Amino acid sequence: MSSSSAFNDDKGGSSSIGEPEYGHDPASGGIFSSDYKRHDDLKEMLDSNKDSLKLEAMKRIVAMIARGKNASDLFPAVVKNVACKNIEVKKLVYVYLVRYAEEQQDLALLSISTFQRGLKDPNQLIRASALRVLSSIRVTIIVPIMMLAIREAASDMSPYVRKTAAHAIPKLYSLDPDQKDQLIEVIEKLLADKTTLVAGSVVMAFEEVCPERIDLIHKNYRKLCNLLIDVEEWGQVVIINMLTRYARTQFLNPNANESLLEEGTEKTFYGSDEDEGKEEKVEAAALVAKRKPYVMDPDHRLLLRNTKPLLQSRNAAVVMAVAQLYFHLAPKAEVGVIAKALVRLMRSHSEVQYVVLQNVATMSIKRRGMFEPYLKSFYIRSTDPTQIKVLKLEVLTNLANETNISTILREFQTYIKSMDKDFVAATIQAIGRCATSIGEVRDTCLNGLVQLLSNRDELVVAESVVVIKKLLQMQPERHSDIIKHMAKLTDNIQVPMARASILWLIGEYCEHIPKIAPDVLRKMAKSFTNEEDIVKLQVLNLAAKLYLTNSKQTKLLTQYVLNLAKYDQNYDIRDRARFIRQLIVPTDKSGALSKYAKKLFLALKPAPVLESPFKDRDHFQLGSLSHLLNAKAGGYQELPDWPEVAPDPSVRNVEVPEWTKCSSREKRKEKKVEKPFYSDSEGESGPTESADSDSDTGSGTGSGSEESGSESGSEESESESDKEEEEEKHKRKSKSRAKKSAQESEGSEPSSGDERKKPPKGKGPKAASDSESEEEEEEEEESSSESSESESERESESDTDTRNKQKTCASKPPPRQPKRETEMSLLDLDDFEPTPSPQVTPVNNFVSSSLVTDLEGLSLSDSALSPAAVSPASGPVKSYELLHRITGEGLSVSYCFSRQPFSHDPHMVSVQMQFTNSGDTETRNLRIQEPKLQSGMRIAEFPEIDVLPPGETVTVVMGIDFSDSTQAANFQLCTHTRKFFLTIQPPVGELMMPVFMTENEFKKEQGQLTGMNEITEKLTLGETCQGDAAIVQRVTSTASLSRVPCGSEMECRFAGKTVTSGSLVLVTIVTREQHVAQLTVNCEKMLIGTMLVKDVLQALSQ
Repeated sequence: MSSSSAFNDDKGGSSSIGEPEYGHDPASGGIFSSDYKRHDDLKEMLDSNKDSLKLEAMKRIVAMIARGKNASDLFPAVVKNVACKNIEVKKLVYVYLVRYAEEQQDLALLSISTFQRGLKDPNQLIRASALRVLSSIRVTIIVPIMMLAIREAASDMSPYVRKTAAHAIPKLYSLDPDQKDQLIEVIEKLLADKTTLVAGSVVMAFEEVCPERIDLIHKNYRKLCNLLIDVEEWGQVVIINMLTRYARTQFLNPNANESLLEEGTEKTFYGSDEDEGKEEKVEAAALVAKRKPYVMDPDHRLLLRNTKPLLQSRNAAVVMAVAQLYFHLAPKAEVGVIAKALVRLMRSHSEVQYVVLQNVATMSIKRRGMFEPYLKSFYIRSTDPTQIKVLKLEVLTNLANETNISTILREFQTYIKSMDKDFVAATIQAIGRCATSIGEVRDTCLNGLVQLLSNRDELVVAESVVVIKKLLQMQPERHSDIIKHMAKLTDNIQVPMARASILWLIGEYCEHIPKIAPDVLRKMAKSFTNEEDIVKLQVLNLAAKLYLTNSKQTKLLTQYVLNLAKYDQNYDIRDRARFIRQLIVPTDKSGALSKYAKKLFLALKPAPVLESPFKDRDHFQLGSLSHLLNAKAGGYQELPDWPEVAPDPSVRNVEVPEWTKCSSREKRKEKKVEKPFYSDSEGESGPTESADSDSDTGSGTGSGSEESGSESGSEESESESDKEEEEEKHKRKSKSRAKKSAQESEGSEPSSGDERKKPPKGKGPKAASDSESEEEEEEEEESSSESSESESERESESDTDTRNKQKTCASKPPPRQPKRETEMSLLDLDDFEPTPSPQVTPVNNFVSSSLVTDLEGLSLSDSALSPAAVSPASGPVKSYELLHRITGEGLSVSYCFSRQPFSHDPHMVSVQMQFTNSGDTETRNLRIQEPKLQSGMRIAEFPEIDVLPPGETVTVVMGIDFSDSTQAANFQLCTHTRKFFLTIQPPVGELMMPVFMTENEFKKEQGQLTGMNEITEKLTLGETCQGDAAIVQRVTSTASLSRVPCGSEMECRFAGKTVTSGSLVLVTIVTREQHVAQLTVNCEKMLIGTMLVKDVLQALSQ
């Protein structure tokens, strides 16, 4: 009111110019007002010179459109304001024009020059809106203008405008399909776009215009997989559905060799348990080698890995899209991850529940075990709509097996009492299906259904009759009483299907009830003319069967029924009557078929198979409208069959563009920013690594920009710090024992999944090669800054080039990577396990606790050390064989307890595992699965090793919480083809970690651990175990303990604590004359103390 009066005052007119209520509430309209005055005030406001009035008018008009009111008569007044200088007004004008441009095409065409000017506007929102309006004018005459606008917008600086261009492509294609070739060029250009905003829209355009052109996807496949996590939800659904179909054409079926793999797994399991001879193991290995094992394509794995996090999306459509992708593409063992996400969606609205349950019902037929843990989630609630109840029943029936059938039948028993009759009928059918699929409960179900025959509700009785009829066909001779009982129901039941079922049963098994059957026929003959058609047909069948088995009693009845049927109104019944009369009543004219009448009518019928209505629905793509309707919907694209032979995977390799080789620093920076999306996936074995880095960081551009911001000065400072670290490391190594150097290898240094180095075999040349590589690095650092920049650029382009260069520079083996490659940039930190902090070397002489702390802090902060860089001072760590190369078909695994804190969890024992591929083929996807642990134990698995080339070795670290016990940790080591059942059992000494304490602290703690916590044994020291150093070496190699300073030369003290609970372990050895010594162990855990005494006695006695 106030605004319109203000407008009228402002214009100098009276308030009668326009009806105030129209200006205030255009939606109210005024039913009895004349049309010529309608919206006059809005038109005058739009003609005003004041932007504030225009903006107010446009807000009201857009509000009208939002409420569903027609505002098309305002089009001429609105379209004039498309050239308005005010940006807010212009935005709202474009919103209006997008809505009505198609209806008012002639008027829109008059302003087409304004829209074209809008395409050059500096504001990205105006450019996008102008293109949106232009593509909404559905007139073929402006197709060339639209085509030109889309081409320009596809090259726009703003990703929002490029996204709008992608949206305009399907509109133009539907207007003029002849433009397809030109539009495909634009789609190809937009597919190469690196922004998440454009990805979903261009894939949608691809699906609408040219879904058959999968060659456009090849080069962009890895990029789309890596961008997927950051695309908006609508785009994620579109991309996932497209990639599902793409994967079905480019990769092999992961479940094709499923049965072979299971058979091989069983043989491996039993072979490892029974300790068979080596010959049998070799034979088994040869048998498995003869098979063609399935090798998952790294790009296939990349897709599965990058979509998995989206199962936690808040959008039900995204979760459903990932679920269908896993169902159609993933190996059987990995599909189970989707079950929990789908069950979570069932807490959503009933519409979402309906779609999810439709898909779960289909999945549960083939993947029953996947949903069994969530059985209770499918129990029916009284508030559920009928369609949801029926679908939950379907799922429960699919999940029924011998173990849970009693629970499910108890649920069904409750459902039968429901007031919803359709639901009760569906429950009775579900009971019938359970009875047919699980023989053990057939009698129970049958008895329950017979009890329902006395129900007051006729529909319940009728449905029970139909189901009982199907169940009785399986064992009719055992259930003649039930057939008699059902025969009596013909007087009461009026539902046609139920009456027909009873008559069929009586006719089929009339020999079991010879007295009742003729009487039923008599009653039915009386009411024949009033029965439904389906019942009449069964009466005719009953008459024919009784005539053939009991003609004395039923001959006249049969003739009477046939005569009634002869003149029935339904031609099916008349035809049936003529056919039966010729077959069963012999006459001179009857043909040869009448001899076989008994065989025709009384032949044994197979029992019906009660199948789920969802049984054959999985040929439609899950989550699609076609699957929901169980009929092919318009625009549905069939899910392709898996190829027999995998197409060439190299088509997805991305070539390095020429411009990356230029020396311009700005362009090099751009390349570094974009590297996370491409660099890891360019190689054949790399995409899985890039998947990890991108999915963890969300988007690599942020960290890439940090790297790109470094200048040559910072590069020089980095190289200097590299030299210093290298020198420190060299000094530390030279002080170590000779045996220790054998344990260290470049292979244990952090490296990416694409390249892993083989450990050097020799011990001596190591130090020489270190010093040589340091001299080499010093020479490189002294060279000019330009050469150092070009060198680093070449390193980022190709790691192999750098390695070749290093080999030519070095004069002696083994080859060693430069330090700069070992110190990876921030971009690559997510690709490998964080380095565990090395253990402090136990001190042999008296050291103050503060100095020990300083030393400990110093070594912990040294991140350059590899997991195997520091060994205990006592000597090399003992290595154990976990998998022999014959059993592992070329793969051998050894492990050792590295005695270093596990970085992820200090309560876990750090286990260093070394994988060596001695075979001829590469091993892929090395990982741990299904650990079988005692209660309280835990395993922190090592990151999956994607590729282990032949002849190479890889070292990884995993953590095991043994819960302060020597019980074994059992787990499966899986490769891309096999599973190996392995066991790691720790010696008691490896369950500890060293504790640094002073002599006074040791005595104080020892005084508190007396009585049952103290164990003392006398022993005779072995001949080689004479002297302080030998005792220390034996004890520290047996248990991970540290030496405690002691004033007496005849006494050695050691301290430690258990890794899991932190219980103190104190060991004292007092030497006496004639090689006699006394061993004392004080420990809070008596069992640990007893076992430790036994191990230390054995070590010192040898």
